[in-house]
Amino acid sequence: MNGAPARPELVLATRNPHKLHEVREILAGWEVLPLPDDVELPPEDGETFAENAAGKARAAHAATGKPVIADDSGIEAAALEGRPGVRSARYAGPDASDQDNLDKLLDEVAEHEDRRVAYVCAIVHVAADGAETVREARCTGILAERPRGDGGFGYDPAFLPDDFPDGRTMAELRPAEKHSISHRGRAVRAIAESIREEGPR
Repeated sequence: MNGAPARPELVLATRNPHKLHEVREILAGWEVLPLPDDVELPPEDGETFAENAAGKARAAHAATGKPVIADDSGIEAAALEGRPGVRSARYAGPDASDQDNLDKLLDEVAEHEDRRVAYVCAIVHVAADGAETVREARCTGILAERPRGDGGFGYDPAFLPDDFPDGRTMAELRPAEKHSISHRGRAVRAIAESIREEGPR
């Protein structure tokens, strides 16, 4: 009896349930596994998104022995010389909520005329044999004056993407629309294409 071919497996090295849900939607043909509860991830203290993603991917691969992907992402404001950048998840403090971080960014950018922003995502894939691949992607836009929408997470309610110039924020786009243009969607698809080309290792 011939069953359907097994879907390729990847562990996603994150504790963020929103990211897990998003990546599973983007990689609909893959088996994206959650990070086991007993795996400890290193602190995100790198100077670049790629450094932080690599640390998480390597730790998860060492603990599970499985192929792993890990991302680090954030928002860069032109008026703030690229801040929050790699500090996006804790911009308002180590225990800050998404709302706290968004409020801080909105307050700081309000003092400037330039409201250009960019989402940046770096994804690292560690194959079963330990080989590493890195891909990065960006999504540019404008920071809205007030947040709108209840989709997405993080800074999405105030991010007006250049790719959809109809005035909707990332949090107002349908999931498929967001994934088609988002920094994470682009990076995940790029890493998936690389894995397909290289084959299982």
